Amino acid sequence: MTVTTKSISRKITWMNMLVSGTALLLAGAAFFAYDQLTFRQGLVHALSAQAQIVGSNSVSALLFNDPQTAANTLSALKSSPNIESAAIFTYDRRSFATYLRDGGIEALNLPPLPDPQKESYWFRSTHLILARPIIFQGQLLGFVYIRSDLREIDKRLRRYAAIAFGVLLLSLVAASIVSSLFRRSVVTPIVSLAEVARSVSQDKNYAVRAVPSGEHDEVALLVEAFNEMLTQIQHRDDELQRGHAELERRVAERTRELLVANRELEAFSYSVSHDLRGPVDALNGFAYVLSKEYSRQLDDKANELISRIRGSGRRMMQLIDDLLNLSRVTSGAMLREPVDLTAIARAICDELKTSSPERKVDFVIEETSKVEGDPRLLYVVIDNLLRNSWKYTSNQPAARIEFGVQTRDGLPVYFVRDNGVGFDSRSSNRLFQPFQRQHSSEEFPGNGIGLATVQRIVRRHGGDVWAESEIGKGATFYFSLSKPKGIPSTSVTSPS
Repeated sequence: MTVTTKSISRKITWMNMLVSGTALLLAGAAFFAYDQLTFRQGLVHALSAQAQIVGSNSVSALLFNDPQTAANTLSALKSSPNIESAAIFTYDRRSFATYLRDGGIEALNLPPLPDPQKESYWFRSTHLILARPIIFQGQLLGFVYIRSDLREIDKRLRRYAAIAFGVLLLSLVAASIVSSLFRRSVVTPIVSLAEVARSVSQDKNYAVRAVPSGEHDEVALLVEAFNEMLTQIQHRDDELQRGHAELERRVAERTRELLVANRELEAFSYSVSHDLRGPVDALNGFAYVLSKEYSRQLDDKANELISRIRGSGRRMMQLIDDLLNLSRVTSGAMLREPVDLTAIARAICDELKTSSPERKVDFVIEETSKVEGDPRLLYVVIDNLLRNSWKYTSNQPAARIEFGVQTRDGLPVYFVRDNGVGFDSRSSNRLFQPFQRQHSSEEFPGNGIGLATVQRIVRRHGGDVWAESEIGKGATFYFSLSKPKGIPSTSVTSPS
């Protein structure tokens, strides 16, 4: 027998016994109360009848002042064993004759009467006192005083208590028997239902069913409804399993297709690199030969055309390199190790200063904590952002470029800020699309690949990148990386 069975059986048994015992106790209490009331009323009536008899037989003795006759009349009360004492008092409350059971000696006093013309009685803890007036021809002659003990009430209470205890014991035994019978028809199906529910919850086996009780009651309805619920859950679970299997199949298929596409894209990228570099290199070489060997034989217009051909060739080679880099950062494997962004920023700034020593640029590089990421890809991010700032501050006599970190919503957000030409923030989303530019290539050289590369690298790290700017007031590029451990998940979106 399981703990559940014991618990329910014990509860039902105690419930039945409690209900039976309570009902019996209430019924016994009501019966005792009624019996006590009727017994006391009967005792008062019996004493009143005896007092009336004694009073009628004592009229002559009071009229002729014959105490002995009155005493003889009182002695007749010895036939009532419950009467302890009795007395006859004159109208002025003087003792006229007395009776004491077993020859006892006791001073009898007549209690104060509320109405001397009416009978009165008093119940004490151990006895009952009754006083009745003796009236003859409308004249008060005296009083009959009778005192009776209440031993009979105590005997009746003890007998009733013994009977009640026996009946209570039998009722509890009967309640226990009824509970065992009730357990077979009600508790057993409920326990079986609970065991099935626990099995379903632990093993996730929706094929099991609760055994019907065979009755046509609410318990049977509950079992039937539970089994129907299990049938529906099993049906939905089967559909979910089939859907899950189909989803896994489709994901695996799409993954294979994506891998194939990535391999084809890499193959295409290398093919482009190989197939385009040769003709472009030849074009650049022939243009160089024309410029070196035949520039004196050509007029100024021809030399200008050759210079444009060489410039277009160089831009084509740069575009090929940028497209290959964009492909690599999108599909290549990514490492995870500690990276010092501050050291990367300082190295790039030193390189920029060396490349153009004539420029006066104030670099402000803030110390930042190391981050988890791919050092090669994060170098590309910092390099693109700093070179962007370097390019767009070229017309500033006092250029300033900053690299630092802020905290937004509990996350570290890195930024590169400059005081360059800036751009219209309403079109900031176009910055991160390939080949999209805010300025012409004649004004500021470039092909619009750098920021698209930055966005893809940052998103591969689980972060985001956005920009804030005003025309003529510089620009600030922000980026976040993957969520550090212990910090709640927060989304940092680009400002609109």
